[in-house]
Order: sequence, then structure tokens, then C-alpha cells
Amino acid sequence: KPIAALKVTTPPSKSKNKMLRSLAGRFSVKLGQQLSRYQCGLGGSGGGRPAASLLRNYSTTDPKRGSEFIFSRLGDTSKIAPIISRLQQECWDGYVSTGRGCHTLFQLLDTDSSGRISWQEIRFFLENVRESDINSSARKEVLKAASDGDIDFKSFQSWLIRATKVDPDTKNQFASDHYHASIGSAPKPAESEHSWNKHTMAQNLRRMQYAVRGEVVIRADSMAADGRKIIYTNIGNPHAVGQKPITYYRQVLSLCDLPAEWGIANEKVSSAFPTDVVERAIEMRSAIGSSGTGAYTNSQGIGKFRDDVAHFITARDGHVSFPSNIFLTNGASSAIEMVLTGLIGNNRDAIMIPIPQYPIYSAIISRLGARQVGYYLDEEKGWAITERELEERRTAAVEKDGLDIRALTLINPGNPTGQVLSRDDLEILCKFCAKYNIVLLADEVYQRNIYDDEKEFVSAKKVAVETPGCENLQLISFHSTSKGLIGECGRRGGMMELHNIDPYVQTQLYKLASSGLCSGVDGQMMMSLMVRPPLPDEESYELFHKEETEIFDSLKRRAVSLVDGLNDINGMTCNPSEGAMYAFPRVRLPQGALDAAEDKNQTPDTMYALSLLEETGICVVPASGFGQKEGRIGFRTTFLPPEEELNKAIVEFKRHHEMFCEKYD
Repeated sequence: KPIAALKVTTPPSKSKNKMLRSLAGRFSVKLGQQLSRYQCGLGGSGGGRPAASLLRNYSTTDPKRGSEFIFSRLGDTSKIAPIISRLQQECWDGYVSTGRGCHTLFQLLDTDSSGRISWQEIRFFLENVRESDINSSARKEVLKAASDGDIDFKSFQSWLIRATKVDPDTKNQFASDHYHASIGSAPKPAESEHSWNKHTMAQNLRRMQYAVRGEVVIRADSMAADGRKIIYTNIGNPHAVGQKPITYYRQVLSLCDLPAEWGIANEKVSSAFPTDVVERAIEMRSAIGSSGTGAYTNSQGIGKFRDDVAHFITARDGHVSFPSNIFLTNGASSAIEMVLTGLIGNNRDAIMIPIPQYPIYSAIISRLGARQVGYYLDEEKGWAITERELEERRTAAVEKDGLDIRALTLINPGNPTGQVLSRDDLEILCKFCAKYNIVLLADEVYQRNIYDDEKEFVSAKKVAVETPGCENLQLISFHSTSKGLIGECGRRGGMMELHNIDPYVQTQLYKLASSGLCSGVDGQMMMSLMVRPPLPDEESYELFHKEETEIFDSLKRRAVSLVDGLNDINGMTCNPSEGAMYAFPRVRLPQGALDAAEDKNQTPDTMYALSLLEETGICVVPASGFGQKEGRIGFRTTFLPPEEELNKAIVEFKRHHEMFCEKYD
């Protein structure tokens, strides 16, 4: 029986009794101090006295008596079984969350201090950990191993790496080639000769996934290096696939960067630049200061630029925004990482994220050693959010898994799903977070990208301020210059606004920002320009409006044509892209393809995406990288390539799908 199921009326067998006594003794003498930080409540989640602390206290009283003393205090052997089981789970949770504690886990299983553990002991241990935490191939390895076989610590460490692997060991071929070139004719050292290797590196980094630039993209880069034409639809990077920069922004930026004698102070500047561009550049240079764009700024961002952002938010929402609550950052991703760094305190902390989600969230959560709790969007109802789903996911995480939900993320418009959240959706999310005192993180970087005439963007802050019961909601909103109609991804312009955040916490976030000195000045300038473009009565407005309108209208046409084209393929279905820059189709594949993917140890959508790349040169992202319901297969693609190129890609999507299905049917 699993050790967790042992009861007082059913004493364990003699061998298990011996194992329990040995485990208890080893915990009390060797591991108590290390494990005392794990809150293993005897009375269930969050209740009772911490079991690790209990063992540590007993061992402190008389460490030599170890397990015998504990058994004398607890009475029956079976009473220690749930404690040992819980400690095993807690130790494992710690490793899964933080990537640390491999030695502790080995000691936990090495009951006779021999320096080796048997596969039978690992099987016994696996009965007490969640099946979803273990890579299926590593679990099969344990089940197939001989019962009387054993392994040492290094082998156990290697098995742990395989057990917690979430994607194939994809190597960056460029890095590998350059490495071989750098060592010249010297013999290639074995992996073990590097003190910094896959065993000793930060395991959280090893396990972190970022599918947007994962296995398929690495292969695409390799093919491009060999001269193959690649259509990159894997990432929202507008300028990389042909979108032209908006003239007004580039003109102001150039005058801010140019030495004064070659720019704003040059007598010919008025003949080269519109008057309003020159005036804006003079104003921005004054805000930056005499040190210019090459110097560090205030860690929170240049004050005048934060004023511009605050005025934009106030005008958008009808509720005042304060510059002191604005942080200018290196893109929204940097702001998200700052906030999650400040939120996550231990391996029981969890962040609720939408599924499907943008992988930056799961990547940062994994690297910081927390847990993600997905709340599923309903694809059949246009990726809708339901209160029931939120409640069920929270209850399971808190009451079953003992997690502490610290924050919830919303993405509006959705990435990768493209839906625009209604005010009712936002009220559900705001009320839910307010009810449970959860910090709401509002990712709103696509707020300008709304193509459905029946939809409009409503900010989470506006809803929070106007909704009864949300007066004390803690909210952080994110925006960026990388998306919208600007698409200046390389400038790394981003911002976050803090609403109802503890002033002490805000001070610590400022300290964190200070450790990075400041965000890039280019990005700060771009953020100011985005939220305060030229006005209708200014000289640059006509061209600015024309360029923006052309970009928007083209995006709107491409959103429709791509979704229509995908839905025209037998075996594909795709919800409308109401906003953002992506389509997220569902793909039905024959059983033969699923079997082939299993044989290759790949997800079916990874195998499909690699096939699409090899056959057509189109680079998409497997849907599994964003999270999806079990059994769903699909991919994410942008509609950013030029219209003529995108129309050709739609034809290629269909040709490849028919070929792929015929191959595996």
C-alpha cells in the first residue's frame, strides 16, 4: 500500500516498519535542520505542528536516541507513516519548485547510509508524489528497472534530471560549433570535466521553458543559416517581418540622439524636420538633461516621461494616475519579472495564469521556484473566463496541494488566443482577486490591437475602481511599445502602474529596479512618444495618422484572412482573432501521427510544427508551449508577414496539412 494510506489498524510489514524507523531516525538526526523550513502540517494543509520541526525538536532533545525516541513519543509506527509520507512530498515539492535539494532527496531514500539506493526504494517513494511531476519516460524507467538493482548519487542525480525534464535536450548548434572552434585541436573534454554542467547548473534554469524561441525556432535558425528561406511567424516582432517604422517616432528619436550642433541647434534643422518634431525633441532633451541619452537615468524612469504615461492612463480610464506609481522598464517582460520576483517567497507560493498563456509567465515562475496554477479558458465559448473555473482551480490548489495563491494574471487582448475580454469578464476576475486578497497582474500590451468592431478595450484598473467590492484590490498593469501599431520591439520600452500596492513593497520594487540601474533610455523615450503622439493640429499628424491607419487596416485584413484560411482546412478549427497578433488553431491528427510522436518522444504538435517547417519553411510555435487542455493539438502563428506573403503561407498551411495527414493516416 502507499505509505500515505497506512493506518493505525493496519501496521506496516516488517520490512516497511524497518524502513520507517530508519527514515525517522535519519530525518531526526541528519535532515531535521534542513527540512524544518518545509511546513508539513500534521493536521493537513496548513494545520497542526510542522512535522519536520517536530522531528527536529525531538532529535535536539536526544539526537542519539533518534527514531526510538520518536516512536516512543508517537506510540505506533503507523502514526509516523503519514509524517514520513508528508515529508517525502514536501521534499519533492521543494525540488520540483526550486531545483534544489537533490542531496536531501538522496539521503531521504538512502535508508542504510550506504551511499546507494535501490530502484525498489525509488518506486516506494514515487507512490507519494504527484504523477504529473514526473516525466513519463523516467517513470517507466523506474518501473522497468530490476527490483534488486541500485544506483549511486550521480546516477540518481541524472535520473532526477530526466524525471523533471519538460522538453527535449535541444542544443543550440551555433553555440556548439563555436565551442568546438574555440578549443581548436585540443581534445574535447568530457561533460564531467566541466565543473559547471547540467548536473551542477541551476536546475530551475534547466527546466525553464520558453517555447516562443524553443526547439522549432532553433531548427529554423539552423536552416536559415544554410540558406533556406524561413517565414518567421513564431513571435510578435513586426519590424522583423516587414512592418515599416512610423516616421514621427524615428525623427524625434534621431534628434534626441544627435549632438545638438548636428540636430536641434543646427540652422538647417527646420528644413529637414517638421516644426513639431523639433519642438518635441527639444522638450525631451530637456527632460533627459544635459548628460544626454547615453547616461543612466532615475531607476524608476525619467520623471517627465512618467508624467506622460500617467496623463495617458488618466485620460483613458477617467480615473487619476500618479507618476510616482509608474515604473518605466525594459519592455513589459522586465516589469513582469520584477513583480514576480517580489511576490514569490517560497516553494509553496503559486501564481494563477490563463491556459493557454504567454510562456514568459510559466518560464519566470519556474525559474523563481514557485508553482503555476492554470485556469482554463473555454475555447468552445470564444476563450471565455468563468467564475466556476477560477473557484475550482483555486480550491484544488489551496486545499488539496496546500499552495498559497499570491497573484493571478490576465492577458487582454489574449496571447495566444486573440480574444478581447468584456467588462463582465474583467469584473469576474477583479472580484475573485479581491475576495481572496490575490494580487491581479493585468497584461495589456495589445490594447491598441483590437479588430472586432463590436469589441473595445477596457482596462482592469478602470473596472477595479468602478466595481463595488474591489476597493482594496491590489493591481499592477503592464504596457509596452513592442506591440500595438508601433512594433518597436528592439527599443525595449515598457511600463507598469501600481494600484493599491503597499508602500513598503513599492519601496522594495524600487530597490530592485535600482539594482539594474535604469531601463534603456531609448525605451523610455519611445514610451513617452507612444502615449503622447502628435495632435491633429500639429504638422506631423497627417503623415502619422496615415501610417498608423495603414498598419491597423492591414492587420485587421490579415487577421480575418488567416483565420478564414485556417478554418477552410479540413481538420483545423480556429476562433476569430478579435485582437493581438495571433491565431491559435486546433488541429486534428490521425492516430498514426500520435503514435509516431510518442515513438519520437515528442508532443504531437511539436512533431507537426517541425514537419511544417521542413516542408514549407514556415516557423510556428507548438501549442503545447502555451499550455492547453489534455488531448488538444495545435500551434500559434502570427499574422504579421506582409499580406502577399501571408496569403502564400495560408496555401502552404493547407498543402502541408493534407500531406501530413495522408502520410500518417
